[in-house]
Amino acid sequence: MTEKEEGLKRKIGTWGLSANLINIMIGAGIFVLPAIVAAGLGSASVLAYLFCGLLIALVMLCFAEIGSKITQTGGAYAYIERTFGKYLGFIAAILFLVATISADAAVANTIVDILGTLNPIFEVGIIKIFFFLVLFSGLGYINIIGVKEGIRLVKFITIAKIAPLLVLICLSWSNVEIVNLAWDNTPTVMDVGEISLILFFAFQGAESGLSVSGEVRYPNRTIPRAILISITVVLLLYILIQTAAQGILGDTLADFKENPLGEVASKIFGPIGFTLITIGAVVSMFGNLSSEILSMPRLLFRAAKDNVIPIKLASRVHEKFATPYLAIIMYVGLCFLFASIGGFRQLAIISSASILLIYLGVALAVIKLRKSGGGVVRSNSFRIPGGYLVPIIAVLVILFFLSNLSFNELFALGIFIGVLSIIYYIIDNVSHNKEGN
Repeated sequence: MTEKEEGLKRKIGTWGLSANLINIMIGAGIFVLPAIVAAGLGSASVLAYLFCGLLIALVMLCFAEIGSKITQTGGAYAYIERTFGKYLGFIAAILFLVATISADAAVANTIVDILGTLNPIFEVGIIKIFFFLVLFSGLGYINIIGVKEGIRLVKFITIAKIAPLLVLICLSWSNVEIVNLAWDNTPTVMDVGEISLILFFAFQGAESGLSVSGEVRYPNRTIPRAILISITVVLLLYILIQTAAQGILGDTLADFKENPLGEVASKIFGPIGFTLITIGAVVSMFGNLSSEILSMPRLLFRAAKDNVIPIKLASRVHEKFATPYLAIIMYVGLCFLFASIGGFRQLAIISSASILLIYLGVALAVIKLRKSGGGVVRSNSFRIPGGYLVPIIAVLVILFFLSNLSFNELFALGIFIGVLSIIYYIIDNVSHNKEGN
């Protein structure tokens, strides 16, 4: 299975890709997670992080193996399309795009809502829309003028979002009370599993960041290394933040569900600490958007190039900047539209469930490629040790999480996939008719 010439330039190294993955995974969730996890497990919260970290690591190992073999642009979409064909590739591409566009629009609305608490002018409707226009067009422009510029912004924002969290962690230790970290009782496996279902979504994002695979240098080595680095950094950071928050606030941590880290910061820095953490949350969410807009247009570009999505314009590459500029414009345009309209609750339901289906497709693709080879396997590609054990466990983990989705979520997802299937076969028939004429 050979890669097609894409016209893109491989300029992203290990640290650039690692920053992209970290930037997407660490969004707004970490600013509220400590209270949610503490409410379920108390001082034993670290168990949920370790358990969830192990589960996501199993899934990401599947991404690492297949990502070192199928190294073109598109990430998870390309893995599924190259392994299972155009129909499942189409389903995966649309599910992925809907999930990320709706999520990005929701993040943009959250940013403007937080800014509205600092300055009421951001609560005015026309100002909100203008903010969205500046936000998405600005990020779009940076990524059009070059992938190097896009990844440079991602690296800067990654440092900007992690630095204040590390400062908060370091300065918290002198205020930590060991008694607050003592376990009153050991939680059951069911308790840990229930909280891990929530935490699992806080570790998501690597699947989006890998969409830039076609612009990664030495992808056979870089992709597995970047996945390992990013998962390790995120897991350690989450555990340290949870421990610091629990150590300072103790049993009261669960009471501060809206902004637990703000409460921790106010204990250390006084009233200004709350404001600083609030601004940090905005920076973190902006970083999340910067990585998404670097990554996800590449999926649209690849799907258009494969004729999986019938939008040929999206497959064009800029002659000067060597970027998929029209795909970027289309993507940020949709994000702006969704953010401006708001109120896309049903899409949010589809968003959370569809990512799990993407994970399932990737894990199954690893198993299929192991069995068939498919012309993709290379001597220098990464291979998960232990035979089929890890991908099979990953499939079981994903099925477990899917089984915990509500009936409404599964029903909405089923209807959506049904509609997409009808659309695909209409497009496919029209395409064949044109070729026949």
